[in-house]
Amino acid sequence: MRARDIMTHDVLVAKPNDSVEEVARILLENKISGIPVVDADRKVLGIISEKDLIIKAGELKVPFYITLFDSIIFLENTMRFNNDLKKYTALKVKDAMTTKVVAVDEDEPVSNIVKLMQAKKVNRVPVLRHEKLVGIITRNDILKAMVPNNG
Repeated sequence: MRARDIMTHDVLVAKPNDSVEEVARILLENKISGIPVVDADRKVLGIISEKDLIIKAGELKVPFYITLFDSIIFLENTMRFNNDLKKYTALKVKDAMTTKVVAVDEDEPVSNIVKLMQAKKVNRVPVLRHEKLVGIITRNDILKAMVPNNG
């Protein structure tokens, strides 16, 4: 069995200049944890994942507050946080993505892909044909390939 036999063909992608807010929305709406970032020729430039977005969000300094009688009282000025939040949501994918991409050729045996994903500790690998994105393999795709089709 080869990559092309188990890959997902219709891959959602991001462009480098998309906002992280747009990507977060795509991930949430499609219940997925990451997508490849590609250029106009579908060459893979990186991967943007929930982890990348959370790491960037971790740079935000949330103001201290207390609750009193079901009200929130901020102990600091919230203006800086609001400005930082606006900057974060306007961040571009190219500023948050992982650029060290583990990818495979469409002819790669699935057994090698499983070993590669384990060794590199990745959840997804883009599948390439002539260096262009043609699919993606996730842990879920591997599991589906392992379970016999019952109908």
